[in-house]
Amino acid sequence: MTTRADPALPHTPPLPRKPTPIWQTAISVTVTVIVIAAVWLVDINWSRLAALPSEIIRYIGLLFGSPNWSDLPEALRQTWNSVAMAWLGTVLGVLVSLPLSLIAARGIGPVWLRAPIRGLFALIRAVPEIIIAIVILSVTGLTPFTGALALAVGSVGQLGKWGFEAIESADTGPAEAARAAGGSLWQVVRTGVWPQVTSEYISFWLYRFEINVRASAVLGLIGVGGVGDMLTSYTQYRQWDTVGVLIIVVVTVTLAIDAFSSWLRSVLAKGA
Repeated sequence: MTTRADPALPHTPPLPRKPTPIWQTAISVTVTVIVIAAVWLVDINWSRLAALPSEIIRYIGLLFGSPNWSDLPEALRQTWNSVAMAWLGTVLGVLVSLPLSLIAARGIGPVWLRAPIRGLFALIRAVPEIIIAIVILSVTGLTPFTGALALAVGSVGQLGKWGFEAIESADTGPAEAARAAGGSLWQVVRTGVWPQVTSEYISFWLYRFEINVRASAVLGLIGVGGVGDMLTSYTQYRQWDTVGVLIIVVVTVTLAIDAFSSWLRSVLAKGA
């Protein structure tokens, strides 16, 4: 009995290696050169890195070994001023960014108006709040309102971008139905768009408030008030026991606000 031999399977050549585009190689080489040049050109005293752990331990002892709790009431008051500055900046930013983000969304605002508004958002995001505050204080002076205005301007850039992106990622069905029923642009936005993005907008506002609380402490370094101003003064005079109290208060208040805001955002995201 003969057995029919199976036909030999054809030899499959290995797949050719995918060529790497020249621009990817160029980008990798450029980034590598920039990193090496940055490390080489920055004036770093590498010999002092060995003493860094012991210095950190020493300053932790100075800050928190025996905190000066007598300055706690003033620390709480200045921290409250920073939180109030952040809240006012967030509210002003929300009021300005809300209509602008609606106009900047595709399908709502005309293209000749969308492009400049989006460019404005990008420009604002490119400038740190502390630089904005330095520009504003030439008009308003060193007051907490200057810090609030700087935070408001920074909030407009961030909230505006988040806002129109949320609208453009929403389901277009309700808006198309409202438009097909003869609704005006305002009615389309109110019934077909806004109900879908309300929880996202509120989450963005709460998150930006968290950012502004932390930024308000930094703005105090230029003298606009708040706990940052107090922190700068006591640091310059090397009163580390009081600086430790300020750090404890700032961290505690910031963590409490972050925890509450995160909980509220999760509730909104679940639609509770």
